[in-house]
Amino acid sequence: MSDTAHARQNMIDSQLRPNEVNDERIIEAITSVHREKFVPKILSGVAYHDDDIQVAPGRSLMGPMVFARLIDAADVKETDLVLDVGCATGYSSAVLGRLAEAVVALEEDEDLAKSAIAILADEECDNVAVVTGPLVDGLAAQGPYDLIFINGMIDDLPQQLVDQIAEGGRLICVLNDNGVGKATYVTNENGLLGKRILFDAYIPALEAFNRKAEFTF
Repeated sequence: MSDTAHARQNMIDSQLRPNEVNDERIIEAITSVHREKFVPKILSGVAYHDDDIQVAPGRSLMGPMVFARLIDAADVKETDLVLDVGCATGYSSAVLGRLAEAVVALEEDEDLAKSAIAILADEECDNVAVVTGPLVDGLAAQGPYDLIFINGMIDDLPQQLVDQIAEGGRLICVLNDNGVGKATYVTNENGLLGKRILFDAYIPALEAFNRKAEFTF
């Protein structure tokens, strides 16, 4: 077993399974994706540590444990159309692509999008399409989506993204609750939205979703 394969297995055994991520479809999907390819080469040696890894100024891959728990909570189905918001270099999209029918990977940083396209092609993620555009707007033209997955902590959930959840679909995000990240599960059933807090999750914020400061006098 290579060093990276050993590190990947150690991630599964020491980070994921102890935190009740035991769905074999998810384990297989995460095992099959080479996380080290999605981080800067200088950081490839720590790709499987339980840490967020910066891939560009203000942008990070979230730590494996929180990421896996969010994926587990999302209950990704083989027939799902997924919108992956803030895909960065494409790691989340690669994993989601192993689980879903198709993934639209949305990224507003053009350099990150170019990296994602190249790496996803190398990982043979043929059912993932990378699109460049504002994260907060989503991509209504390709929706609605069975699952919307947001990569990073956000201050507020924009209505335009909520509107892109398909009937019977769901959205997974981490909401900023006075500085504490709350993994949140949003559903759309018969046109009615439901929201459930799942667990505390400490991940980097997505600046595109920062709440605008208000002027006071």
